Amino acid sequence: MPPLILITDRHRQGDPAAAALRLPRGAAVLLRDYDHPDRAAVALRLARLCRRRGLLLLIAGDRRLAAHFGATGLHLSESAIRRSRNTGLRANTLLTAAAHGETALWRAARGGADAALLSPVFPTASHPGGRALGPWRFARLVRGAKLPVYALGGIDRRTVRRLAASGACGIASIGALSPDFSELGTTAIRRAP
Repeated sequence: MPPLILITDRHRQGDPAAAALRLPRGAAVLLRDYDHPDRAAVALRLARLCRRRGLLLLIAGDRRLAAHFGATGLHLSESAIRRSRNTGLRANTLLTAAAHGETALWRAARGGADAALLSPVFPTASHPGGRALGPWRFARLVRGAKLPVYALGGIDRRTVRRLAASGACGIASIGALSPDFSELGTTAIRRAP
């Protein structure tokens, strides 16, 4: 499992390739940007960059696009994982799922996901005013999950330290993955039991 996952968001981060260039080897890029007018071209560009830099590529919500560009994995929404039976996935394809609570974590595990991205852990710019899980509830959910869990939402240099003992397998982020944060995030989560 990659310790860091960069989630693309063209509205918040601009060019996803520029953000991906800051990731350490072994990290992952999750192409979300469902509404991108030329999503296939972005997928091609990211697939080439990921191969060159030793990064994993996950494609959100589109099995065909993931297969076409040889992505390492597929990411599904909470509703899509309910309907998933891993059909059409080639062997060794990493399957991740979005989750926002205990029931979604259970469904992700039952749906065959290899990991879940649980959010929002902290208040986040992506969902202003949304209710955050907080580090204690997040850790409790991670401990009860039947699959590895990534922390997503409101993670920065300050908040990542509050996740050290959570049991999370890694961090997923849209905006916080700068070179210095990447190293800090990996270290902070890896100290977890």
